[in-house]
Amino acid sequence: MFDEVIKYGNSKIQHGKHSDRVYLMKLNNVDVGSIINKLNKLAEEHKYGKIFTKIPQKHSEIFFNDEYKKEAEIPKFYNGKNDCVFMSKFPIEKRAIIGSNVKKRLNDVLAVCKEKEQLKNEPKISDEFNYKILKHENAKQLTELYKIVFASYPFPIYDEKYIKKTMDDNIIYFGIFHEGKLVSASSAEMDFNGQNVEMTDFATLPDFRGNNFAQFLLYQMENEVVKKGIKTFFTIARGISFGMNITFAKLGYKFGGTLINNTNISGNIENMNIWYKSENRKNYFT
Repeated sequence: MFDEVIKYGNSKIQHGKHSDRVYLMKLNNVDVGSIINKLNKLAEEHKYGKIFTKIPQKHSEIFFNDEYKKEAEIPKFYNGKNDCVFMSKFPIEKRAIIGSNVKKRLNDVLAVCKEKEQLKNEPKISDEFNYKILKHENAKQLTELYKIVFASYPFPIYDEKYIKKTMDDNIIYFGIFHEGKLVSASSAEMDFNGQNVEMTDFATLPDFRGNNFAQFLLYQMENEVVKKGIKTFFTIARGISFGMNITFAKLGYKFGGTLINNTNISGNIENMNIWYKSENRKNYFT
């Protein structure tokens, strides 16, 4: 069962037991004065462990005064000008606790990312693989890939109808094929009004890992969304994943912070890292 997405005024909220949280996905300025009460009420009613918000920095003081704490930030997130902050509140205190082993793993991942040099050349893949932007006819293959790679996910990416609908709305899906079989994929979820994009849903079949598909796809994704007026790229990556965090670090993304016990992905509620980058990539590769 996936978490529910609802409208509150002109804002968008996701909530449910899958990730055991309330998530303010998009805040409209007109709802600032009343939405905190709505978030608190949802959390109290359903006994959720976390309230998680993505908001313009200019509204952060209101949330801070209601015991929210900043976990991450992205400069120039909205229209390439205004900053975004990720602020959270933990109605159930134990949800804010990270075990020592997990904390060490998170620190080890970030330490390795700092040591990695940015790519000097454009990512490429072997001639035996084919790359393309996915269409409706690829939806079934895409859902089958996601079912294999992800034991759980916060959005219904196993549903062909959902995939096709999002293709028609604001998400571009990218794929790599081997002998006609989809072996790796990713998606770019665009906010046209805010001119930002989430680079997400990276998945590669186990037998085809180690080919640097994620780096290649990420670079292609950037090239595509820039054509549509996007100014800021970001991702919410699994904090314990060396591969995904290194991918973004090597493509020049900056670390924005860690979201504690935030998202149910691959069967567990996990800590997630924020990475971000501006669309200004002139002379990136030498």
